[in-house]
Amino acid sequence: MASVSAEFAHRQGWLRTDRVLSTDEYASMLAVIDPWAAHDRVWADVTSFFDSPSVLFGGTNPYYGKTLGYVTADLSAPMLFFHLWNGTDPDAAPSWPPAREQPLLLAIRRGDAPFAASFTYTPEGHRRRPAQ
Repeated sequence: MASVSAEFAHRQGWLRTDRVLSTDEYASMLAVIDPWAAHDRVWADVTSFFDSPSVLFGGTNPYYGKTLGYVTADLSAPMLFFHLWNGTDPDAAPSWPPAREQPLLLAIRRGDAPFAASFTYTPEGHRRRPAQ
């Protein structure tokens, strides 16, 4: 929900960001995001490849899930969101700290398009989807 609210705030010009992507950075992200997400990734992979986010939802502790948002100065350009998770595997007992040092990237969302067109699952994200 934070990503949906952030997108609304961005379109209104209300969102305060830590960083704004240039038009070229944004275009580069869009060009590589789907093939890049075809592999399992963690938080450090996202920030080392795409640099620091414009907005971080969830704090800096790697033991917790978070969402990274990327924006341009163009209020009409959809935001890009990276959804990361660091919880207990379905077949494992809850533990603390989590089994992983970094949260796993499950999905990337390119805002304002229909869900099926805007959401890209990583292989780990596909594995964690409920059986249909």
